Amino acid sequence: MVTTAIILAGGLGTRLRETVPNLPKPMVPIHNRPFLEHQMDYWIEQGITQFILSVGYLKDLIINHFGNSYRGVSIEYAEETSPLGTGGGLLFAAKNLNETFLVLNGDTFIEVDLDSLYEFHLKINSNWTFVLFRTNEFDRYMVMSVSPKGEILALNSHDCISSGLANGGVYLIEPAALNSLGVNTLENVSLENQLLPNFISNGGKLFGQECMGKFIDIGLPEDYFKASKILPN
Repeated sequence: MVTTAIILAGGLGTRLRETVPNLPKPMVPIHNRPFLEHQMDYWIEQGITQFILSVGYLKDLIINHFGNSYRGVSIEYAEETSPLGTGGGLLFAAKNLNETFLVLNGDTFIEVDLDSLYEFHLKINSNWTFVLFRTNEFDRYMVMSVSPKGEILALNSHDCISSGLANGGVYLIEPAALNSLGVNTLENVSLENQLLPNFISNGGKLFGQECMGKFIDIGLPEDYFKASKILPN
């Protein structure tokens, strides 16, 4: 059973800043509540009992809003004193974990059953499992080459014609996968462009499971405005 979730909530959110200024992206309002609350609600219902929030940009707005718990679920903070990037933020937040944990992007939401994802993760003996969704926005998302058994063969596939499987911003990770990278937890590194390619070059295998549930990425203003139709009141 997976009970701990890291949420990467430290990004600058530059593309959304003109629409919702003076807020970190995970705190933008949906139905008059922060996006982060909607995200945490969903995962609490699936058994998450601890959140670790990786925070940086305007972090005090997040910390002051949530404090040390939300709906009775404990919250810890991995506070960046200087930008660490998505990869550095993940490594810093996960440094004390020793069991399988969930990782979530703080600006995306996807409907996925955690128990089913964990069952898949265990069945294939994966150290790093992605939730994948189907898209035709090849210029926006990391579209991957995936085998019929779920092994990710290439992080950037150039074989897609009409649609492909892309990173949905939800992962199950074994601590050993990050420990094998040998990267300092305070380095500024990219998850997509550095950590994942390094993991593969070191002999690691990535796996992914396609999810058919609703997906929203609030990174662009037009998609932020769609979020209210996907997320409940």
